[in-house]
Amino acid sequence: MRTTLTFTAAALATGALALGLTACGSSGSGSHASDASGPLVVAASPTPHAQILDFVRDHLAKKAGLDLQVKEFSDYVLPDTATEQGEVGANFFQHKPYLDDFNKKNGTHIVPVVDVELEPLGLYSHKVHSLAGLSDGASVAVPNDTTNEARALTLLADNGLITLKAGTGQTATPADITANPRHLTFKELEAAELPRSLDDVDAGVVNGNYAIQAGLNPAKDALVLEKAAGNPYANFLAVKKGNENDPRVRKLAELLNSPEVRTYIEDTFKGAVIPAFGKAA
Repeated sequence: MRTTLTFTAAALATGALALGLTACGSSGSGSHASDASGPLVVAASPTPHAQILDFVRDHLAKKAGLDLQVKEFSDYVLPDTATEQGEVGANFFQHKPYLDDFNKKNGTHIVPVVDVELEPLGLYSHKVHSLAGLSDGASVAVPNDTTNEARALTLLADNGLITLKAGTGQTATPADITANPRHLTFKELEAAELPRSLDDVDAGVVNGNYAIQAGLNPAKDALVLEKAAGNPYANFLAVKKGNENDPRVRKLAELLNSPEVRTYIEDTFKGAVIPAFGKAA
């Protein structure tokens, strides 16, 4: 039976407030998370991150002497704030461009430990079956966080739908579009809302984990999909700076890069999630 706990975006305001109060908070959860003799609690998005951690917990952790617990979060903010506060000992849900932006904006001190997998970003639609079907003035939903919006716009640019200002890269916004021959209109939404928006727009760029969670198969259902080669968006295990050498964290990092986890990812997700092992940048 799964022992995961799910936290929704409804708790976002509470989590953000708690971040500012951490210095005055009690030592209970923080000391628990940093106690190397206790369980390692890891915050994760439900799919595929918590699934992968559940596999490690159920099949590998006990033999390795690791007491692993998984807490599920359904948004992209609370896992980092919980890690910063010490409510959890690590998290697994994000890529480096997102983390860099989050740390800069929130004054947090989260660092990557080891890369695990890549979830290719894709363009999906409930109304058309190919890029050619996107008519003049079509509406396209994109993630509203800085790095994933830039990633989404880059996907559209790489497939000839728009042209972006040179040099915008990982900071691109709709304001950086220099050519839009189909006069696409953009709707910026929280990443978790994008699959539900597909009935209301002509197409939407959806993060791989949310696509899978919504029953979409990136390898089959996406109109276009990010290429894996040279992709900077591998998802990794992360901790608060200073906890990189916690023996529980090092043990989990080794397990997440094991042959057993590679096989699990390949067999379970069939190309929708791709192993991307190695030391995180």
